[in-house]
Parts: sequence; structure tokens; C-alpha cells
Amino acid sequence: MEIRNIAIIAHVDHGKTTLVDGMLKQTHTFRENQAEMSQTTILDSNDLEREKGITILAKVASVTYKDTKINIIDTPGHADFGGEVERVMNMADGAILLIDAAEGPLPQTTFVLEKALVQNLKIIVVLNKIDRQDARPLEVLKETEELFLKLATDPSHLQFPVLYSISREGKAFTQLPKDLNAPGDLRPLFEEILRAVPPPVAQPKLPFKMLVSNLDSDPYKGTYAIGKVTQGTVQVGQSVTLIDESGPIERGKITAIFTHTGLTRTEISQSTPGDIIAVTGLSKATVGQTIADPTDLTPLPTIKLSEPTIKILVSPNSSPFAGQEGKFYTARQLEERLLREKKANIGLLIEPNPSGAGFIVSGRGELHLAIFIENLRREGYELQVGKPEVIYKEENGQTLEPFEEVTLEVDKGISGVVIEEMGRRSAKMTDMHTDTRDITRLVYETSSRNLLGLRNILLTKTRGQCLFATRFTGYFPQSPAIDQKVRGSLIAFESGMATAYAIESAEQRGEILLTPGTEVYEGMIIGLNNKTENIEVNICKTKNLSNVHNATAEVAVQLKAPLVLTLEQYLDIIGSDELLEVTPKSLRLRKKLLTKLQRVREARSSA
Repeated sequence: MEIRNIAIIAHVDHGKTTLVDGMLKQTHTFRENQAEMSQTTILDSNDLEREKGITILAKVASVTYKDTKINIIDTPGHADFGGEVERVMNMADGAILLIDAAEGPLPQTTFVLEKALVQNLKIIVVLNKIDRQDARPLEVLKETEELFLKLATDPSHLQFPVLYSISREGKAFTQLPKDLNAPGDLRPLFEEILRAVPPPVAQPKLPFKMLVSNLDSDPYKGTYAIGKVTQGTVQVGQSVTLIDESGPIERGKITAIFTHTGLTRTEISQSTPGDIIAVTGLSKATVGQTIADPTDLTPLPTIKLSEPTIKILVSPNSSPFAGQEGKFYTARQLEERLLREKKANIGLLIEPNPSGAGFIVSGRGELHLAIFIENLRREGYELQVGKPEVIYKEENGQTLEPFEEVTLEVDKGISGVVIEEMGRRSAKMTDMHTDTRDITRLVYETSSRNLLGLRNILLTKTRGQCLFATRFTGYFPQSPAIDQKVRGSLIAFESGMATAYAIESAEQRGEILLTPGTEVYEGMIIGLNNKTENIEVNICKTKNLSNVHNATAEVAVQLKAPLVLTLEQYLDIIGSDELLEVTPKSLRLRKKLLTKLQRVREARSSA
């Protein structure tokens, strides 16, 4: 059976996972009565992926079309998960570049296309969502051609087929259809894959070699090393060696081999050259290493990843409530979990904190770090995290910091609030135009440091109508910083239980983060001040009772709904002298120094 290995790459929310759904269903990967036939976003199996509507983890599925096995690699569409894209791109021989026919190419489109062209993958452009009312496929095609001209390093990169699709209806066309309701299916796409994407160059007669591009594990089989068979074949029981650029790491025998059939792994006795497989038997395997036959111990080229730009302190929970809400809360348990993540997730850099307890976790952006922390929380871990900070570099005696290109799309009528906020953040506008939809696209360049917290502020100011995307552009000389702290904190003065009477009084100063009856501790932040300074408040205060009528007065208190923030929103507002306590049940903002006396002494010593 012939094989094609193809990645699907796109900006977030351009319909990539929906297209994969159609490919799986139309090739009869499932029986008619299987539950998957009525599901959507089938490959987004992770709870967080379904909640947020984005792909976070790269995954492999396979379909069979005309006796050809097509391995489909579904990649994330958000720039923060670029590490997932980079590490699986070497398994592919071609790529479907999916572009929204209304929005056109966006920063993540540029990022993933650049990575694909570096690998010399054969690109099939698919203009999706041509049924949108604001679709402009011909304009978008011109923008796409300009993007290829900008990124191509070889004349062959400029020769690419173009298809048009409505992925939610499972239809693709070789020409832009005049009637969008015309019947259709995804056969034109499958035919183009067979025609345009070359079969893998597998060199079946050479000794076995496979680059580890992904890891998985279970309690029964142990570690699964996943990758494309670059040369030779491997059998169950065969002796292999795990190697990297420094030499041999582990010797062992292959205990099981799996190939992808639909969404599941099927156990086989021998691999097929060029197929994407998973093998077990090597417990020390990590992404970027090579599994090789002992007769040829030359490692395959390792995976080159872009550097992380944002770091955050992750340490064991030290609040007065530590250990009350999580299964894992000790320093040893957290360290073991972070070391496991370090082995499998090469997009994150995890190092011991050189100046104290905990670890410094570095990633691509705030969302990248927030997803990792949310996963720990859902696994039952308690921890505390500090304010996200950018990673600086020293070069020729000069301090450099990361810069990003920011693309914003808003309705023409509300572009003013975006321009005002970007101006406050010292961002340099490089492009601005309004298209036929009356949508204004603004492109800026600014430092990653001045972007911290921007996403949620813009979504608030535009009532969720701002499309926001970034792309890392490089390290440049440090620019002037802006004052990020626009609101002070309301800090609990003592430990106890929050009362409605005290909350009603505190509401006059700002927005409250909790409800009556919530347990608080001294130094815990219970709200956001309307002004920039911090204020201590007695959130546990009760009303003096003098008679039976006053005894029920608190029942009648009318309070505003508390401000409920997500993990990402907390990371946006956290101050440099604050920590976020993260448990499976709660998110609590607190001061690093819990008592007022400690904070006063700290302020005097630093003055």
C-alpha cells in the first residue's frame, strides 16, 4: 500500500479541525453507527481543546483512499503552540495550507508556511469558508500569492495547486463554484493529495532509523516514541539504540509497534518504510532523539525549535490554604511532574529557579504558559505562579528583548479604541487598511513586554469583536517600558470569612473577586481597586447587632455580581509583588508577603 504523510496547517479558527472531521467521515473511517459519525472536532479530544475551540496538541490520524494510506497530522493553529508545529513538520512530505476566504492569511499562517517551506513540503492551498457572507476568495488568493513570494526560497515553492472548500459541509472544488449549494464532497482534495504530495523517501534497504517527533505513555506499555520511519524497517523484538548528537543513550528491544488506523493505534509486527509509527521499549526516549539499528549509529538531524520568549515562576503552594484542595501539593510531587513535562514537551523550557524555590518555565506566550498551568491544575496539582516576564538577551554589551508583529482586525467604527491602546503601549504601526467588509486590519510592531495583558484589554474594550494575532519577529534593543499596573489591589486585612456587609462597603472602592462566605487569609487579594494604589480592607467585618431587626439586615444586602476571571486574565493583571495560587478548585491572587508589616519592611529596605 502506498503512503502519503500530510500536515494540515492554518491560523486558529480557519476550519482545519472541521476539515479533518470530513476527511475521516468521508473515507468511511468509522462505521455508520459509530458515535464519531455525529461528532465534530473529533481530533480535539483534550478537554481544554474542546472548551477553548483550539487545537493545542499535534495529533496523527489516518484514512485510506484508493488503496493509499494518508497519514493526517493535525497541528495547532495558535502561534503560542508553534513548538508542536515544528516538531511534527518533519514527519510530513506535504501540507494543506487552509486559509479563511474572508480573513485571509494571518500571522500564524505566515509562521507555519515558513516552517513548511524550510522543510520543502509540497503545499496545497485550500481557501475555506467560501460560503461566508463576507468571503472574498479572489482577494485572499492574491494575498496568499504575495505571501508565497515573500517566503519562498526556491522557484518550485511558487507552484502550488489551489482548491476552494466549505469544510463544515465536507465539500471541496477545483474551481470557485458559481453555485455554493451545488452538491460536492472532498474527493477533489484527496485526488490532489495523491497527485501533488510525493510518497515518503524511506530507503527500505538501509538499517532502521526513526526520529522521535512526539511522545505518549500509558501505565501498561510505558513510553510510546512516535515518528516517521526514515529508513529501513523494524520488527518486534529487534535490538535498537537510542542516540543523539552526543552518542548512545539507551540500548533495548522493541516490545511493540503501532500504526495509525483512523483515530486508533493498531498493533503490528513490522513497520512499513515511510509510515508514521509508535514504538515501545525505550523508557528514556525524548523528542528529538533518534532510534536506530545498532549497525548505524549516526543520528538524524534533530528538531530545531524557535526560542521561548516568556517565562514564569512555578513553585509549590505556600499559602495558608496549601494542601486543602489538591491531590499533589508537595515540592517533590511538583518537581516530578515538571520533569515529566520537560521530557515530552520540548516547546517548554523548564529549569530550577536560580534564586529560590520552584522552577522557571519558559514558553512562547501567555496562552502557552496558561494552558500548561491549567493542565497541572486539572490533574490535581496545587501550585503558585508569579508574573509572566519576557526573556532578555545580552549581545555585544547591549540588552535585547523579544519583539512581535501584531495583527488586529476590528470593525471600522471601533478601530479608534484599538489605535489608542496600541499607542499607549508604544507600538509602531506598519500597516492599516480597510477591506470591502468595512473591517480595518492594523499591523503593529512592538516588544513582547508591552504586549503583556493586551489581549484581554482589547477584547473588553471592543466587546469581544477584536481579532488578535501575533508573530515573533526577533530580538532587538530594549525599548522603553510602559506602566502595566493600571489598577491597585484590595487586600484582605485579616483571616476569616468574607461577609456581605464588608463586601458591600468594599464595592465602593472597586470590583470584588469573591462572594459572601468565602474563606480568606491575610494578604489575599479580594478585589481590584478603581485607583492605582493598594488598599487593605477588612473583608470579614460584621455589622454591630443591637436588636432583632438588625440581626437580619445582612440578608437584604444587594451585592453586585463578583468579577470572575480566567487563569489567562489573572496572569494579565498579576503584579510583580504578587502570586497566583492555583488549585483544582480555586484561583486566588495574593501578595508575596502576606502581612502588612512584612510589606512595609520590604518597601523601606528597597527605598
